[in-house]
Amino acid sequence: MNKKILIDTIGILLIALVVVVGYKLSPILLPKADVTVRPDPACNLQRESCAVELPSGGRVELSSSVLPIPMVRPFEIRVATSGFTPGKVEVDFAGIDMNMGLNRPELAVRAPGQYAAEVSLPVCITGLMDWQVTVLVETGAERIAIPYRFSAGAHE
Repeated sequence: MNKKILIDTIGILLIALVVVVGYKLSPILLPKADVTVRPDPACNLQRESCAVELPSGGRVELSSSVLPIPMVRPFEIRVATSGFTPGKVEVDFAGIDMNMGLNRPELAVRAPGQYAAEVSLPVCITGLMDWQVTVLVETGAERIAIPYRFSAGAHE
């Protein structure tokens, strides 16, 4: 009888540990933002760069070195900023209908207001994939998220 209570107690403690670790890691897995700026839905990242004007002033432009954006092949993702100097710029790639794992590179400064990183998108077994790419810009006062959507793969 005591052995069963001990096993149950250990099981409950393990579940509690998983919940606490999940809660602590959630900011890493789910990017949090103070401000979310919606880009123009007519802008297509597979054909052109896309820019937004920020409510607090400034501009952010997202572009790719290769169009259309490829699957499995490395390419450079670029963010250009003007009107402010960010402390950190990241780009988070997330599958819309399928979890493709954490893919959030921090972009390196290439020149004043120019940030870039080499990335590669994993291939989906269906050959096509809908993506949300969120530009995450940290300023001294806030974290700004700009979510874009695009499709890559067989239906490009």
